[in-house]
Amino acid sequence: MKVTTDIGGTFTDLLYLDDNGDFIFDKAHTTPPNFEDGVMNVMAQSGLDYGSIEMFIHGSTVVINTLTERKGAKVGLITTKGTRDVLEIARGNRPDLYNFKYKKPEPFVERYLRLEVEERMNYKGEVLQTLNEQDVIDAIEHFRDEGVEAIAVCLLHAYKNPEHEIEITKLINEKWPELPVTASHEMIKEWREYERTNTTVLNAYVKPVMESYIDSLDGRLNSKTSNNNRYIMQSNGGITSFSDSKKYPLNLVESGPVAGVYGAAILGEIIGESNIISFDIGGTTAKCSLISEGNVKVSTDYYIEKNDKYAGYPIKVPVVDIVEIGNGGGSIAWIDELGSLKVGPQSAGSVPGPVSYGQGGEKATTTDANLYIGRLSDKNFDSDVDFSHVREAIDRQVAGPFGTSTEDGALGIIDIANSNMLNALKLISVRKGYNPQDFTMIAFGGGGPMHAAELARDLKIKKVVIPHAASVFSAWGMLMSDARKDNIQTYLKKFSALDFEDINKQWTDMENASLEDFSKNNLDRFPIEFERSVDLRYEGQEHTVKMPIENDEWDGTFIEEAKLKFHEMHEFTYSFKLEHTEVEIVNMHLTTIGKIEKPDLKELETNGLRIEETIKETRNVYYKEHGWVETKIYDRNLLREGHSIEGPAVIEEKTSSTLVLENQQADIDVYGNIILTVEVKSYD
Repeated sequence: MKVTTDIGGTFTDLLYLDDNGDFIFDKAHTTPPNFEDGVMNVMAQSGLDYGSIEMFIHGSTVVINTLTERKGAKVGLITTKGTRDVLEIARGNRPDLYNFKYKKPEPFVERYLRLEVEERMNYKGEVLQTLNEQDVIDAIEHFRDEGVEAIAVCLLHAYKNPEHEIEITKLINEKWPELPVTASHEMIKEWREYERTNTTVLNAYVKPVMESYIDSLDGRLNSKTSNNNRYIMQSNGGITSFSDSKKYPLNLVESGPVAGVYGAAILGEIIGESNIISFDIGGTTAKCSLISEGNVKVSTDYYIEKNDKYAGYPIKVPVVDIVEIGNGGGSIAWIDELGSLKVGPQSAGSVPGPVSYGQGGEKATTTDANLYIGRLSDKNFDSDVDFSHVREAIDRQVAGPFGTSTEDGALGIIDIANSNMLNALKLISVRKGYNPQDFTMIAFGGGGPMHAAELARDLKIKKVVIPHAASVFSAWGMLMSDARKDNIQTYLKKFSALDFEDINKQWTDMENASLEDFSKNNLDRFPIEFERSVDLRYEGQEHTVKMPIENDEWDGTFIEEAKLKFHEMHEFTYSFKLEHTEVEIVNMHLTTIGKIEKPDLKELETNGLRIEETIKETRNVYYKEHGWVETKIYDRNLLREGHSIEGPAVIEEKTSSTLVLENQQADIDVYGNIILTVEVKSYD
């Protein structure tokens, strides 16, 4: 059987398919800093048969946690003479234009650990100055004296010709073989010196941490099973080997969340929905992504810590286009210096967790608010809930300062959290020219089903799908994922000046390199497919448009067809086209996919129960419009195809609850998904 595990900020999820074709899932608390303990705990807790494991797939937050918490290695950088300060110069475009106190992001490598060596390539990859090996040896000795734990190597134009980077890496391995080294050409073959350098440095920064984690997890698994087919989820939505993830851990920066996006795309295909907004709320963050015509967008324009006031750090590795904000079940409510109520990004996490967990948490969170107004049941918590403690926290943090009731204080927390999530949903839809009314929301994670009804109503989305096993849906997405490698190469040429023989050879070379990569990582046992795309722009432009292509061979006819398609895509993206302007290719993108057999989605067997027999209790739930209302609580485990529920109602399961508002209807499909029909407010 295939087993998937996904580490979140609060819970570690597990999902696998048993011999009967049933999905078995479980959750356990995440165990920082020893995250592998949480993985082993949830596997033991589930009672799975270790001897039956045929494939193990893992999603991890170790990389993003290491970056955001600044707990990585001490890194030394070797770069071309004259480019030592690329990380500090960064980009001149400031996100907060009129903030005169704005500060650029601090480099992850201090200046005294950024050393230059004599060497030089031109933009064509031609050698202008040979490498001075003594400079490299001196740099190694300096790093040794300073206690450096990893080295990054990023030379000018190495994406075009990595010869000197290869020489430097060889010298480091000879002089200091135990030290981890990252060379830029191994990570990225695109131009942009600042982005390349930062990406290389960040990979070096997390490499020792990830090596230690993977080795520890691998060792723990070896004690339970002899099967070696172990893979890890990458940010591009595909899996790779454990050994590959240790070399290039930055490819795992969004390891867990993107699995949910791919899962949403696959579920959409199964139920006949091609336009999807994927919406995932966990314990710490909320993540959303837009899937148009069944296509999940992957790009290398990814940043961590970027917002409207801070430039953040670019990471030029393939990442699913996803917006992530610090709002989840554990997000803490607080009042800022201007007296405004805020929720997140600070989180109570798994330790101590929300107040309702009874583990010492003192600060009210979104989970506490949902519990207090009746959307959640205390019967589904692992320990007894002290409601007086929850009430006191909400009163102290929100209700008291604003002079309102505890109920309205709790609703205030939820409203602010919803507002934050709504902004994120608009970023991936309205702000990019898409009308949310044309999309179906697939909501998952522990909190997604609870907030989806209100958010869909406000966005005018007419249908919401709550998947079966929604709380572990990202783990389900891993079960449905393929092996994947993205090979992106800068190839700056005008269409009018293309050498067809050369570019066709380039595609062939990229295919051969990808096949070799698959072979080294035990991925070549899967049937392999190639997908091609190119980044195009008008001459003189900065930004590009990614265009999928199907042709194996480039010729004059293909170029004319590509021009027409590009004009259309450019007009859709930027609202204009320049039909008489030269078109330029910037990057070639080859995606290699190892197709993994996916389990069929099993239809739920009927149980003959009437809808009234699926009601587990009635309890008071607090609504903004009506106050406390006696509400029917349905047991999701008993619901089957044909069951229909009119709101207001709550559909409850152990690990999540689905809110159905007044004038909304929830129907159950053949797979056990909840199909929520949303009444959209009229704004006429």
